[in-house]
Amino acid sequence: MTERPRAVLAMPAGLPERMFAPGDLAAMHRALDLTAHPGVEPPQGDDIAFLITGWGSPRLDAAALDRLPGLTHVFHTAGSVKALLAPEVWDRDIVVTSAAEANAMPVAEFALGWILLAGKAVPDAAAVYRSSRGTVWADPDAYAGPTFARVGNYRRVVGIISASSIGRRVLALLAPFDLDVLLSDPYVSDADAAALGATKVELAELFARSDVVSLHAPDLPATRGMVTRELLASLPDGATFINTARPAIVDQDGLVAVLKEGRHRAILDVTTPEPLPADHPLWELPNVTLTPHWAGSQGLELHRMGRMAVDAVTDVLAGRRPRGEVTSAMLATMA
Repeated sequence: MTERPRAVLAMPAGLPERMFAPGDLAAMHRALDLTAHPGVEPPQGDDIAFLITGWGSPRLDAAALDRLPGLTHVFHTAGSVKALLAPEVWDRDIVVTSAAEANAMPVAEFALGWILLAGKAVPDAAAVYRSSRGTVWADPDAYAGPTFARVGNYRRVVGIISASSIGRRVLALLAPFDLDVLLSDPYVSDADAAALGATKVELAELFARSDVVSLHAPDLPATRGMVTRELLASLPDGATFINTARPAIVDQDGLVAVLKEGRHRAILDVTTPEPLPADHPLWELPNVTLTPHWAGSQGLELHRMGRMAVDAVTDVLAGRRPRGEVTSAMLATMA
């Protein structure tokens, strides 16, 4: 391309400064004839070739696309594009990219941290230590019960649900540790699972054997309600269930019922609804840690997603297929 393509930052005011490091935003302005469009309606213009979108951007349906007859590329600085883009986007051969891969990294890091902390029973040990004001520091009898029966991460069994983009990153991060890793994913072969450092098992076996279960499946019709009360109840005493994926995959009422028994712990970054009502029992259960949908990119991590969009633009301007491309065929198995 010899001329700078006309491009629009179609996202809420203030979001570009959060998503892009200053140098990356400046690079975009140098490479593109770039303007901002913070409105709730889609931009309009015959010469707009590139849209750069993010959280809160206007939805692109057939009517919006009619206002953008020259649109060739959409560069999304966030993860899922399903709510943003109507099928007509792909029908018109518009190239779409997403920063889902960049957003997978902090989620995987968050999951890794909690897997290791859960294996060490850190939340429960900290609670016992705090409640005693330190008087049980060296008292082994204070750390009794199923939670502390098998403390430590040596040869601990960790179950990963789904070899999704995030699931695969978690598996890679687990590789240096002395863990026995199980994987449940109907689309992965035994050999593929082994290459990822895991043993493939069915979902029921994963729950029955795992000391820690981390959920990374996409929210699809086939996965909603997949984690049932019965599966959760089958976890070994003292096991921890971690959800950084989507709440609809889990029978939340069943989860509450199982957690009320006190045999297990849960780390829940997502719930239905978000946030929970003030009187919801999950707030009160001592064996539950709730975080505010915090696993995904926050603060400085947003710049990684913005950088991925910059790299995709650079690829297109150089005549290459852009990194992070999303095709219509991929949507059926994507979050």
